[in-house]
Amino acid sequence: MKKFFDEYKKFISRGNVMDMAVGIIIGGAFTAIVNSVVNDIVMPLISVLTGGVDFAALSIKLSDAEDAASINYGAFIASIINFLLIAFVLFCIIKAMNKMRKPEPEAAPTEKECPYCKSKINIAATKCPCCTSDVE
Repeated sequence: MKKFFDEYKKFISRGNVMDMAVGIIIGGAFTAIVNSVVNDIVMPLISVLTGGVDFAALSIKLSDAEDAASINYGAFIASIINFLLIAFVLFCIIKAMNKMRKPEPEAAPTEKECPYCKSKINIAATKCPCCTSDVE
């Protein structure tokens, strides 16, 4: 049992797990912000553009009873807008990060091709080890 917990401790203390945990927590907080933007800013603007339609209240009642189940397609539309906003913000963040990242310089070649047998040889070689030809 001690080996199991030692292995778990090693797993949980790796950087990847901690980075993922922080990402999930930040993602949860970000989702709350996006939900607020959609529900408090975007949906009222859409409501004004559509003549005062309250999307959150859009639903189809499945029976005439007072406590009848309903299909809340307005909430579904709000969820689609949430998804599109989150995807857009993530796209912008990744695009900005890619711009900030400097491309790594290409490493100098360590091999060249023998002009006679087309095998790969060391860049400093003057004789091909495969065909024994003199190379420049």
